[in-house]
Amino acid sequence: MSDVSARGSDRIAAAFARAADEDRAALIVYLTAGYPDPAISRACLRAAVEAGADIVEVGLPFSDPIMDGPVIQAANQTVLDAGIGLGEQLAIAREALNGTEVPGVAMTYVTVADTRGYARFATDCADAGLDGVILPDLPVTESDAWRAAAGEHGLATVFLASSVSTPDRLDAIAGASAGWIYAIGLLGVTGVDAVDDAPTRELVARLRERTDTPIAVGIGVRDRATAQEVATFADGVIVGSALLRAVADGEPAGAPERVRALVSDLRAGMSRA
Repeated sequence: MSDVSARGSDRIAAAFARAADEDRAALIVYLTAGYPDPAISRACLRAAVEAGADIVEVGLPFSDPIMDGPVIQAANQTVLDAGIGLGEQLAIAREALNGTEVPGVAMTYVTVADTRGYARFATDCADAGLDGVILPDLPVTESDAWRAAAGEHGLATVFLASSVSTPDRLDAIAGASAGWIYAIGLLGVTGVDAVDDAPTRELVARLRERTDTPIAVGIGVRDRATAQEVATFADGVIVGSALLRAVADGEPAGAPERVRALVSDLRAGMSRA
């Protein structure tokens, strides 16, 4: 029986191990907390878990994102305009993921964590039952203070690597990233174009030379076909904008079932057989 009382890197490692035991890549999905409203957001997160997501990235909206494309930006702005604050966003994550074996990882920007204060933000994430945090604009070379705060609560910190990262930077990311390494599949923002195959494969290979930490590819995974291709060479596949398109594509009440259908389809494409 899975241990849902574990925390952080251990729970994330267990999720990747379960996927590997089934000869498939892990499916990591991103959904914005509070979008399109708190109740439907909770239902969408729960639907993603029930449909087979291995790990859930919970987006905590920020007004000036650097890597989010128009789909995620629009979802985040909806949440901000509705006045749904960080505390309620984290409560949505806690209520949706509580009692499951599926790890939850907050994805936001360093300004959110810094404004809250690293210690308080780490405490809040841990109290929400989250297992890790992704801060895409936090350079690994400037991350000591955050990682110390995160470590106090057993939170994994996932760093991003790109095809233009220098060898020294890849070494630093490989040494500091916990849970997994987020390999950027496309130089640009999310939800605009498909994974750039050759550079992404090369990036994953370069990272494998440096670490045994799982490597998941995100940005540019648009549909089942793209996900299937990435699953052949990465430990995990990250899908975000496609899920938020599904949420927005129809009446809000039907969003959880649209998420369930898409996650189920994506999960079926994770097999390496």
